[in-house]
Amino acid sequence: MKVAYLGPKGTFSEEAALRFFPPNGTELVMYDGIVDVLEAVAEREVNKGIVPIENAIEGTITMTTDGLINYDVWIEGEAILPIALHLLTVEGADVDDIREIWSIGPALAQCRDFTRKLQAKTKHFSSTANAAESLVKANHKNAGAIASELAAKTFGLEMAKRNIQDFEGNSTRFLIVTNEKPEIPEASKSMLLITPGEDRPGLLAIILNVFSSLDINLSWIESRPTKKKLGTYRFFIEAQTGVQEVNMQKAITILRTYGHDVRVLGSFDTKKL
Repeated sequence: MKVAYLGPKGTFSEEAALRFFPPNGTELVMYDGIVDVLEAVAEREVNKGIVPIENAIEGTITMTTDGLINYDVWIEGEAILPIALHLLTVEGADVDDIREIWSIGPALAQCRDFTRKLQAKTKHFSSTANAAESLVKANHKNAGAIASELAAKTFGLEMAKRNIQDFEGNSTRFLIVTNEKPEIPEASKSMLLITPGEDRPGLLAIILNVFSSLDINLSWIESRPTKKKLGTYRFFIEAQTGVQEVNMQKAITILRTYGHDVRVLGSFDTKKL
């Protein structure tokens, strides 16, 4: 089984993939971007993919939501990975001499307090692992990378400071996607993509009232522009019930009767890593 993930080696995506999928019979395949992972699954270059969709501190990862709109994949699971961010340095570097901090934007945002105290400039990279790898290649003793313990081990960097994130309890939610849509499985959660048939006052309230009237609890709502007209949106709705449940089927039917396009993205359970 081939599983796509966001590379390079040492990313949190790789760590989530290593923890979620069994080592025997699984071949992990790196891709340069989240959209590339979803495309690889949709085009059947791989069997499955794992992509981050939400961080506890920074919120929704819109690159993933937009990719889900554009590619025909099925969500078959989700995994919650605890996130610990560390300052990595090359051998011989002194933390007091660090003048630049390298990482991906969300990781830098999650460590603002530490960066301010260090009075260091920030430099953005495509991933935490890319920042760590670049630090090794540059052998820069006045710079540090914010990344994972896996990245430190992968690239031979020192863990200069552990757990430098601003808030405890940080975690990232990953979706497991596949190109094989199964018969509707028994599951505890589901995700829909609703594209309204028309723009009218109170549109979102009307949609949400459908779920409320059927006693369906919603755990996540995200809006994305339709890209057709300013101020028009489609909605990601995550419910705390599987698509197989009678009330969920009723909600989908009612929304379609109202003229909204409803795409079922998946029905799944949660696994904590």
